[in-house]
Amino acid sequence: MLHKRYFRQQNPFRVPTTDGKLIEEHIGWASTQTSEYSVAHMVAPPHWSEPHQNPDFDEVTIVIRGRKQFEVDGDLIELGPGESLLIKAGARVRYSNPFDEEVEYWSICVPAFTMDSVNREED
Repeated sequence: MLHKRYFRQQNPFRVPTTDGKLIEEHIGWASTQTSEYSVAHMVAPPHWSEPHQNPDFDEVTIVIRGRKQFEVDGDLIELGPGESLLIKAGARVRYSNPFDEEVEYWSICVPAFTMDSVNREED
């Protein structure tokens, strides 16, 4: 919980995954019980992908290294280092790394990411 006007995160919540992706939530439901937004650091391995989803939150992705591919409402978008993308709540989106190198990025969700609000499809 946040009891002061600041919070120094030294032990982000590592989200358990089965697909080789590293997810470290610095601020959000799992780490600080923050509902207004979440901030997570992620590293996705080569040839990783997730099912399509239709989130109830806006999401900003900022790529640090590597490349990441997005399918947003039928459009295909590729981001590289230093680029960012805002995807608005309600868009049908699929995240992937079809490339031969891992991708490192940060994700900010408003309101905070939850498994109930991501609305993943069965692909």
